[in-house]
Amino acid sequence: MSESTGNSSLTALPGHLYVVATPIGNLADISERAKAILQQVDVIACEDTRTTGALLSRLGLTHKTLTAYHDHNEIVAAEYLCGQIAAGKSVAVVSDAGTPGLSDPGFRLTRACRLQNLPVVPLPGACAVTAVLSASGLPTNRFYFVGFLPPKSAARITFFEKHRDFDSTIVLYESCHRIDKAVAEIVQTLGPQRVICVAKEVTKLHESFWIGAASEVQAQLERASRKGEFVLLIAPVDFAL
Repeated sequence: MSESTGNSSLTALPGHLYVVATPIGNLADISERAKAILQQVDVIACEDTRTTGALLSRLGLTHKTLTAYHDHNEIVAAEYLCGQIAAGKSVAVVSDAGTPGLSDPGFRLTRACRLQNLPVVPLPGACAVTAVLSASGLPTNRFYFVGFLPPKSAARITFFEKHRDFDSTIVLYESCHRIDKAVAEIVQTLGPQRVICVAKEVTKLHESFWIGAASEVQAQLERASRKGEFVLLIAPVDFAL
């Protein structure tokens, strides 16, 4: 059994893991608490030390000890970082953007800490999932987040067909290289009138939302730049704008 107490302090405590959300675009979205904790922790575990180093520099947080923690070393790194926390070090885990653990590394480290009854403290903030949901106009009372779908078209079509009559909003991430194909597959499998939302570059300069019948969104996307990061929402089967 793992138990931890709340921590609303701006002080990084020894022997704690801090799960810190970082901006998904606009730097002003980082919280004062996140900046304070990142400034004080002994170690910051991050996907890419160059990306996080650049962010810290822009935030005026310099001379921090960074360690790589990503998909390819997550198991080994989680064990090492747990050892550091157990020895009294304060550690923050961040992703390149957004909230760690949501389609980004973080789960194995937080689980390992919980198994060893080490304190884990969340610092909430930017998250593309909740940002797009909140501004989409699609139902938010229930949603199903699936992260990235498989890269193969056949596997994506199988997913869409399986969830044809799903009664909650489906949220997924898609790359700029596959967003056109994914929307076309939705039109093919779920029908041209299925309501969807495609959001691009949320909180950034070229933030864009396309919301409506899948066939209409498909036509709008054909006239737009596909550069950037995309979030795709599929409305419940019986939803209409």
